[in-house]
Amino acid sequence: MRLAASIVAIAMLLAPAPAAASEARPTYDYATAVREEVWVRTGVDSDADGRPDRVAVRIIRPATSTKVPVIFQASPYYAGLNDVPNHDDVDRSGITSLAASISFAGYLDNYFVPRGYAVVFADSLGTGGSDGCPTSGGRNETLGMKAVVDWLNGRASAVDAAGNPVRAGWTTGRTGMIGVSYNGTLPNAVAATGVEGLETIVPIAGISSWYDYYRANGGVVAPGGFPGEDLDVLARAVLTRQNPEVCAPVIDAIEKAQDRETGDYSRFWAERDYLRDVGKVKASVFLVHGLHDLNVRTGQAGQWWDALSRRHVPRKIWLHQAAHTDPFHVRRDVWLATLGRWFDYWLQRIDTGIMREPIADVEVAPNQWETSRTWPLPGSSALRLPGSGTQSFVDDPARTAEEIVADGGGLVYQFPALTEETRLTGTPEITVRAALSGASPYLTALLVDYGAAERYAGLRTLPEQDCVGPGIEGDPGCFNRREYVTATTPFEIVTRGWLDTRNRLSPAVTTPIVAGREYTFRWKLQTTDHVFAAGHRIGVVLISTDRAHTLRYPAGTVVTVRLHLSKLELRLAGTHG
Repeated sequence: MRLAASIVAIAMLLAPAPAAASEARPTYDYATAVREEVWVRTGVDSDADGRPDRVAVRIIRPATSTKVPVIFQASPYYAGLNDVPNHDDVDRSGITSLAASISFAGYLDNYFVPRGYAVVFADSLGTGGSDGCPTSGGRNETLGMKAVVDWLNGRASAVDAAGNPVRAGWTTGRTGMIGVSYNGTLPNAVAATGVEGLETIVPIAGISSWYDYYRANGGVVAPGGFPGEDLDVLARAVLTRQNPEVCAPVIDAIEKAQDRETGDYSRFWAERDYLRDVGKVKASVFLVHGLHDLNVRTGQAGQWWDALSRRHVPRKIWLHQAAHTDPFHVRRDVWLATLGRWFDYWLQRIDTGIMREPIADVEVAPNQWETSRTWPLPGSSALRLPGSGTQSFVDDPARTAEEIVADGGGLVYQFPALTEETRLTGTPEITVRAALSGASPYLTALLVDYGAAERYAGLRTLPEQDCVGPGIEGDPGCFNRREYVTATTPFEIVTRGWLDTRNRLSPAVTTPIVAGREYTFRWKLQTTDHVFAAGHRIGVVLISTDRAHTLRYPAGTVVTVRLHLSKLELRLAGTHG
């Protein structure tokens, strides 16, 4: 994910002139901080009421005449979620929970306001106190949050509850956005507009392309554990504004345009693809993602990181062992210190030395961190699937991928045992020469680590608390600690990837296949960083339906693979034998 010294040099050229090495100290009184609410006028009218949409913004800032920078967290979740059913077309034999919401973690204001920052929270359009309509990553949501950055820099207007104009004369205008999940997606979206004043973003488990959240290479997929969820379901779930009925036509249009039949990439999805505008990104990026995140999958981080790298955007990456969560729950003290030095550098203009440190921090096993000056690590291998001739399997959509791997189902290919510890980084890619006969159009590749080991199995909350800063009644600034749960298992599915074979030529075009005819299929798996122990085997398991993610067509599809024309491409550090 980094280009080592050359990138550090570019980052230093693009960064502000450094001051003496230091960091901001907690010198401001949290109890007497100014708390206010304003409504920022946007340049869109997504609810078609003839008036510009307004964004509800809440501000906590030090009571000082000194201008301060801003840490900004935008979210559609502050007013909670509606209970909305998922689509019931997942099982397509004759022709059902929403992605986990991320509530405000609560530590930003307690930790950063005493250190001389304003912390700003805004309701995304169509949610909470904002008007407009939610569109699950649509352009209006992006422009709504961009308007807040514009207001902080004197380019947009706002009013208070009485309708009086309000200016943000208390800020330097230098703004950093941060958040987890949807809250981490909005920073990517706003940064891709190139808005002036957005100096840095910290997207945690964020989406870089909504197509890749609800689709995969032409296939309709769902975030892990939420079959049947789609853009329209999420939009209805976060529609918590007053008079929500005005948004019914907007969300009905989303349901139609998202296309759960072909799964094709379209102009509708392109509007929600921030990779297309990565060239406009001026903000530095501190990207964070969990290696076991099957909700916002790791490919979202990998493709965003690769695109930023190609543009030489100043950046840093953390990859941790947990799933869909904030690193505050994984490595709290180090996270707060690192995040503080990152914001101090980009927003306070303090040379904390963070841009001279290794670009990547990766948790290669629970509580075992490694740093590197580049990411992914150098190295590559093309592994031919072992054997010759052809092998076949029959699709069984009733079983999960984990169950299939456990009992040796699907097509299983194991490479020779590794002679030394071997680290895989980046985004694997697989090429398969195969023929399909049956109802299911899917091919799913599972990359498996065969060998017993103690592995990540979740996070648990402890009764002990850490107080990260001062608080007030109702907001003490104290938070429960968490720790890893681990388990010894005989294998681990390291990463996986899906293809709708009808989209073998392009994710935007459905081209039917002829039953029994061989085709060459090529697709990427999710980005990963994983260490295979000496003696373990790298394995590939090919299946069709991935029950937790794909649609489920009738059982019985036969997949026949020609082995010597199929291969797996990996970025491996170290030798394997």
